Amino acid sequence: MEMIRMFKVAKDSATANRTAALNQLHAIVVTAPAALRERLQRLKKKELVESCAGLRSGEITTPLAAAKMTLRTLARRIQQLDQELKETIAQLDQLTMQLCPELRNTYGIGVDISATLVVAVGDNQERMKSEASFAALCGVNPLPASSGKVVRHRLNRSGNRQANCALHRIVVCRLQRHQQTKEYVERRTAEGRSMKEIIRCLKRFVAREVFGILRGGPAVRTAAA
Repeated sequence: MEMIRMFKVAKDSATANRTAALNQLHAIVVTAPAALRERLQRLKKKELVESCAGLRSGEITTPLAAAKMTLRTLARRIQQLDQELKETIAQLDQLTMQLCPELRNTYGIGVDISATLVVAVGDNQERMKSEASFAALCGVNPLPASSGKVVRHRLNRSGNRQANCALHRIVVCRLQRHQQTKEYVERRTAEGRSMKEIIRCLKRFVAREVFGILRGGPAVRTAAA
């Protein structure tokens, strides 16, 4: 678990730096001299990075040469971070499969999501007394939001936001591709529930399923259960 936590830190850092470098690359392309801008602005992301990485600036005496050198530096940084991400994700893939294979085999849960949930549990062992405490940690426990004769609950905005985001990504994946989840949404929609309320319920179901797997207890096998 500690190994996963350390690799997850490295992975998140590389992802953030890659996104920043890519945004900077696009910004330089937009403000580059016209001849260079017209050549690069229509390229797709992968082609743009490869093209910029191969630029030759020559002697830095003009804005065009400076733009080429800057773009090459950013592009090669992105390529280096891509390689770091590939290696780090491979390590996380291996470690999560060793630690929690059942979680990895659960619908909608991949390498990054499983690592996020494992780290959230590992950093808060003293709080994992029950399934409800895990739901509260992830910010998916229902909060009353009734008004007048309307009785309802709303999404929780507190808790571990990375774990909450991981559960949300699982729900989004199942909403798109999981037949039982689609049937659940249709049934709850017919009852007059809004999509936000349905997502809140689904995230709570997924939290119950994940907690059961991580604790080795009985798990709800599908969010529609």
